[in-house]
Amino acid sequence: MMRIAVKRLASSSSSSCRRNNTAMGKVIASNSNSTTISPFHISDSVISDHQALVHNLETCKLSSNLRAATGTHGRMIKIGYGMHQTLISSLISVYVSCGCSNLVSQLLKEIHCWDFDLISANVIIAAVMKMGEIDIAKKVFDDMPIRDVVSWNSMIGGFVKNGRFEEALRIFKKMLSLNNEPDAFTFASVIKGCAQLGGRDRAEWIHGLLIEKQIAINYILGSALIDMYSKCGRIETAKEIFETIQRNDVSVWNAMIKGLAVHGLALDAIALFSRMVLEKVSPDRITFVGILTACSHCGLIELGCKYFDLMSSYAIQPQLAHYGAMVDLLGRAGCIDEAYAIVQEMPMEPDVVIWRAFLSACRTQKNSVMGEVAINKIETLKSEDYVLLSNIYCSANKWDSAERVRDTMKKNGVRKNSGKSWIEMAGVIHRFKAGDQSHLEREAIYKVLEGLIRMTKME
Repeated sequence: MMRIAVKRLASSSSSSCRRNNTAMGKVIASNSNSTTISPFHISDSVISDHQALVHNLETCKLSSNLRAATGTHGRMIKIGYGMHQTLISSLISVYVSCGCSNLVSQLLKEIHCWDFDLISANVIIAAVMKMGEIDIAKKVFDDMPIRDVVSWNSMIGGFVKNGRFEEALRIFKKMLSLNNEPDAFTFASVIKGCAQLGGRDRAEWIHGLLIEKQIAINYILGSALIDMYSKCGRIETAKEIFETIQRNDVSVWNAMIKGLAVHGLALDAIALFSRMVLEKVSPDRITFVGILTACSHCGLIELGCKYFDLMSSYAIQPQLAHYGAMVDLLGRAGCIDEAYAIVQEMPMEPDVVIWRAFLSACRTQKNSVMGEVAINKIETLKSEDYVLLSNIYCSANKWDSAERVRDTMKKNGVRKNSGKSWIEMAGVIHRFKAGDQSHLEREAIYKVLEGLIRMTKME
């Protein structure tokens, strides 16, 4: 049965792995008449078949050698290890490292009995979460008779990495309800998820649990807490945490500088950078992204240029993120020509993020000519790109051009995405879209909104 399964894997694989999958069938066929495992041969007379297979799979994973992996898979089937739990979980990890998620899915479909041991199940969950196969991970997790903290951490961390923050918090609460004790790794993932949701009450609840469980705050948790409170609007709390934890790792400083930057506290971020240098913590590339972002948000052109040049003193080569921050800085300040010069002088190809930053600057400065240049450089246009270009034309009184952009949007089936916002009240997060009429208290909300608009106009 499993011999047929492997052949099916080879024949049904995606185009990205098709060439190697063809080789898979050949390797399996050749192995059917041989006792060696090519290209990593270990004599069965020296160590057991099982040990040889384990060694081969580890080697395949390190080298991401798909051909060798499929050969080992064929060997597993031939000598009766085709359903061995530990080997199957290792094989799945190898296929993930080779970037062949389709082989993982096909392999798991052929496994009719999911009673993996604890270690094997944990390996599978981590592997399939890495490739975004959340449903498979959930099935393995739900079928586990016994779970340890690694099992819960793999699920929570997997949800967070795949942008499923609400589900991550739900499974964390389930973990607590079943009296499973979280560890530092659990909290690192949960705090990161909470930061993305931006809920203050949740942030305080999780922080309180961290203290209650007496989890030591290392640099990973410290930087995560600072980031969480910064994103939840509690920059003062973030500062307090920063002052009370060990700061010998650069990631803690980076989190605080980034938090100050997004809150528009550029001078505080710059002062913190100076303090960082005095405390003999060397900045890295992420530090400079934070500083340049801070300068950009506050229009500090000279300081931004100074810190951009300062990177070379720390043997840091500017990367796309740094050039993007400089384009944003110059564009916001109205220096469109200088921003375009930065783009042209970059030693690497500008990515879509940089062109969108430049397009946004063109919108601010009402420069339709350079806006067209940016649009032509963006291969896959999104609704916001069309809207920005249309707004540039409108601000320049080029109504025909603006209408042409709108017609192109209709023709290509592109719709403008509604603006979104949310607010937390009494521990509940309320979400809104522009023009939303779905909230149960919409009449009261719009009444308050109209009053605010009147007050704004009066001011």
